[in-house]
Amino acid sequence: MMKMKSEIPETAAGSVDPDKLAAEILEALKYRVGKDATVATPHDWLSASIKVVRDRIVDQWINSTKQAYERQEKRVYYLSLEFLIGRLMRDAFSNLGLLDAMRRALHSLGVDLDLIAQLEPDAALGNGGLGRLAACFMESMATIGVPGHGYGIRYANGMFRQEISDGWQIELPETWLEHGNPWEFERRERSFEVGFGGHVESVTSPHGPDRHVWKPVERVLAVAYDTPVVGWRGKRVNTLRLWSAMPVDPILLEAFNAGDHIGALRDSNRAEALTRVLYPADSHQAGQELRLRQEYFFSTASLQDIIQRHFSQYGELQSLPDKASVHLNDTHPAIAVAELLRLLMDVHGMEFDQAWDIAKRTFAYTNHTLLPEALESWPLPMFEKLLPRHMQIIYAINAQALLEARAAGRFSDEQIGRISLIQENGERRVRMGNLAFAGSYSINGVSALHTALMKETVFADLGRLYPGRINNKTNGITPRRWLIQCNPGLTDLLREAVGDRFLDDLDRLEDLHPLAEDAAFREKFAAVKRTNKEHLARYVLTRLGIRVDASALFDIQVKRIHEYKRQLLNIVETVALYDQIRSHPERDWVPRVKFIGGKAAPSYHNAKLIIKLANDVARVINRDPAVRGLLKLLFLPNYNVSLAEMLVPAADLSEQISTAGMEASGTGNMKFALNGALTIGTLDGANVEISERVGDGNIFIFGLTADEVSERRAGGYDPRAVIEGSPELSQALSAISSGVFSPDDPGRYRELVDGLYQSDWFMVAADFDAYAGMQRRVDTVWRDGPDWHARAIRNVAHVGWFSSDRTIREYANEIWNVPV
Repeated sequence: MMKMKSEIPETAAGSVDPDKLAAEILEALKYRVGKDATVATPHDWLSASIKVVRDRIVDQWINSTKQAYERQEKRVYYLSLEFLIGRLMRDAFSNLGLLDAMRRALHSLGVDLDLIAQLEPDAALGNGGLGRLAACFMESMATIGVPGHGYGIRYANGMFRQEISDGWQIELPETWLEHGNPWEFERRERSFEVGFGGHVESVTSPHGPDRHVWKPVERVLAVAYDTPVVGWRGKRVNTLRLWSAMPVDPILLEAFNAGDHIGALRDSNRAEALTRVLYPADSHQAGQELRLRQEYFFSTASLQDIIQRHFSQYGELQSLPDKASVHLNDTHPAIAVAELLRLLMDVHGMEFDQAWDIAKRTFAYTNHTLLPEALESWPLPMFEKLLPRHMQIIYAINAQALLEARAAGRFSDEQIGRISLIQENGERRVRMGNLAFAGSYSINGVSALHTALMKETVFADLGRLYPGRINNKTNGITPRRWLIQCNPGLTDLLREAVGDRFLDDLDRLEDLHPLAEDAAFREKFAAVKRTNKEHLARYVLTRLGIRVDASALFDIQVKRIHEYKRQLLNIVETVALYDQIRSHPERDWVPRVKFIGGKAAPSYHNAKLIIKLANDVARVINRDPAVRGLLKLLFLPNYNVSLAEMLVPAADLSEQISTAGMEASGTGNMKFALNGALTIGTLDGANVEISERVGDGNIFIFGLTADEVSERRAGGYDPRAVIEGSPELSQALSAISSGVFSPDDPGRYRELVDGLYQSDWFMVAADFDAYAGMQRRVDTVWRDGPDWHARAIRNVAHVGWFSSDRTIREYANEIWNVPV
């Protein structure tokens, strides 16, 4: 078998003999899996193959860890409730330069690497962009040499597995650990006690101020599981440490012997529930409490681990900010600010002022959203009941912040109220975003627009109180996963055209720009895209039983289902296009296949209704002979990293159509552009910066700007008048509302449509005509194949800046103060 050019050159990892690897695989199969080759299942071969490569990783992993200790390197600790790492086998094999050798070794044993790779489950540790960004960042930290540790939760079931039944989303448990996880190492020796509830006692000290002792009423153990994270070319291996909850006592034996067999396992079940599911539904108090428990559980375990590591090496904690940067990935781990103070004061005997100074120089915080619900706030009574000592500490932090604001003499009472860590109007709540801001030396947004809006809106007053803390770090993606691995055909073509330098420096893709005018290169580029589309078409036929034409325009919108991401706008325009195709068969319509995918939060009614609408509309359009195959709509179930790896290389058009000012950044936009899709989008999130880099002529921008959205909302916007003034929109909404697509329940979508007439908060109606008009512009460009491919090539050439390697270098140099 010929070596694929898109794999890492073997010289970078050393020459590897496939025959030697085959022998190692057989040995691992026999002695570590316990199977003979004649009876081994595909899962056995997968496990043995991973273990062979894992052994090579461990050597470099230990070396990387030793180096950090010996050189006393500053470490970065990245706390995130999500790590959407996907499948790891290809990632590790490719980064070590072993993919081709492993393919040959397995082939000699009668095993197809690509087939067993499909058996590796997607780790169910994330939901969307937040978790995928964390995964990209971990890989880039290892690639550019940042001593990094990721901290999160080892969810047993994680994000649910989505199935579609009669068009409705059904949530099923994701069983990704069913066959074990061959990548992870359990670290029972790294176990920490986590408490909840109880009360706080004051202990009088003859040698200083009174000491506070928290007496929790409930305790669980956090047990560490480590997964190695391999950087590009295997130069460094970092650690992703995930915490699993276990009971202090696995069984209440006295209760069991007394006949209460179920009650005897109460503590065990309660502990296991902590790390069972990602984002439990929070529409009720039990769900809210479980979320807060999860956030505190992994935050305290991580901080106890960090402190223990630092103290064992340096013997003191005053130097913690010099040797550790603890990064909060969004507000979920914000409780860590109060927890570090508790540990420093109550366990290590520091006074408040000293502990607060250390904390403010240790934490950095990335804000990912301007949505109030995502900034997180907790009902004060619930918070105080669950974490009474932390409530005391938060009051102390709040007093400090409010006294500073009052002393500054520049803030009104209303502004001071917004600075407060306690929301006083209405239900009293603890504001976790404000806690993260007050306790961090750096607060960054994730795109230029998002950061500017953050300064003007949610953190305007805190930004004035603590000037200089807010900065921007535009998100990025790892090109190893999102180009080299998921699109080997394009990678081979790029290497042939511009050489190998872009493999290590994605900015070198700029050398591709002149080839947009090269007819021969455009044809090769189009052929790669066509092959990727045919691969997706085969998947759709197998998975959904629907045949799609790979020569049609593949129009893809895949992301978490949310009203601000405006899948509804896409669907309504699809209905309008459907009406036009039937009404005007004489026009030269561009054949188009629209793909939508994503999961809705279990308690998010409108998002789940939008999924049902997509499926109802798809059922009608896909069966209507009057359409003549010119338009198809597909909802792809259970969108995850592995499905994204198939969709991204196959896309012609990338839908990034969020309401302007509401998407912090987006990373899907970057992935699609890097793989040669053109973007249709609003001036929102990183779309703004993508537009600046690829040029206005190589992206389809439409709709209101963030400022215009704010003006509409503030100025008495009348969506009814807008809808009635747009015949296409009015007709499409009438069809949806009247039950054309839901004859079994004609009123199913009436309330959804009424919301557009009455408020249209997400500007679906306001942007519809501009969106539909731009889609017809897309059709015009698509008809000129060479022009389309030239624009796509320019996208690939100019999005190298969006590599997560660049982002992490900026974090390292400008936030973490770690040399790279």
